[in-house]
Amino acid sequence: MSGALRPLAVAMGDPAGIGPEIIAKAWAARALHTLAPFFAVGEPTAVAKVWDGPIARIGSPDEAARAFDTALPVLTVACTEEVNPGTPDVAGARCALDSLELATGLTRSGAAGALVTGPVSKAQLYRIGFTHPGQTEFVAERCGIAHANAVMMLAGPTLRVVPVTTHIPLIEVAPSLSVELVLAKARATARGLARNFGIAAPRLAFAGLNPHAGEGGAIGHEEIDILVPAIAQLRAEGIDATGPFAADTMFHARARATYDAAICLYHDQALVPLKTLHFDEGVNLTLGLPIVRTSPDHGTAFGIAGTDQAEPGAMIAAIRMAAQAAEHRAVYDAAAA
Repeated sequence: MSGALRPLAVAMGDPAGIGPEIIAKAWAARALHTLAPFFAVGEPTAVAKVWDGPIARIGSPDEAARAFDTALPVLTVACTEEVNPGTPDVAGARCALDSLELATGLTRSGAAGALVTGPVSKAQLYRIGFTHPGQTEFVAERCGIAHANAVMMLAGPTLRVVPVTTHIPLIEVAPSLSVELVLAKARATARGLARNFGIAAPRLAFAGLNPHAGEGGAIGHEEIDILVPAIAQLRAEGIDATGPFAADTMFHARARATYDAAICLYHDQALVPLKTLHFDEGVNLTLGLPIVRTSPDHGTAFGIAGTDQAEPGAMIAAIRMAAQAAEHRAVYDAAAA
């Protein structure tokens, strides 16, 4: 990694979940995976309760790079009550939100090279008045970006997917779709692939909404009315867009080799293949932000917190992707300047 990259800020997430453990395990595997320096933001005792490795309490991101080789650097955000792994509460939710706020601010200011967010419990956050659908929307707001312009990409070693709609009931998907929405998500995806992954000419493949991509209108008209015009417009803009394709034939190995990202119409259409292929390596990368933000594509797993069973693969992948995306962005932005 480039020596110019500042240490990454890793928000710990809910301290009673597996966030503290997987961050610590990622640090322990730093040499094996050639991870860039990073520091955790949260309650140090939450780490100490689930891991017996070295912890360095730091006062600023600048101290993280110096401490990183010998201990996990932690920038303290204190919890008001004792942390008990596997037992979520509102105090932990407040700690998680404060950690996210600080880590986002440090990244936004340039003090940290990128933001990685640990898993949180939205149920607990809602108990303390959190009003955003998730961390993505919170980070977008803090970055001055309308949450509708923040695009969620899920990425693994052999597949990248973007859901056009996310956390809405399935019955609301079709009425929510429009040519304008599809265009906005696709343009952000193409730019994100170029800026974050260094792909000069991104290839986008579109999944149909209906079985067999509608079969020419026999099984629904969303493909004809929405996707075909959107794809034509993207092609006119010079974006390599293809489809719509039947979703059940889009995700085998030969098909995946023909595109750089699959644009899907609803949550499970995107996340089922991603998690099937890359359950322990899936990364959530937010496109459309002025900062790099990634997160492991899994939840808090309160049921195994504190039992040393948590697999750090997705957190390692999120840290690695954040560093790579930050470096690609630096090259892309310098060339565009």
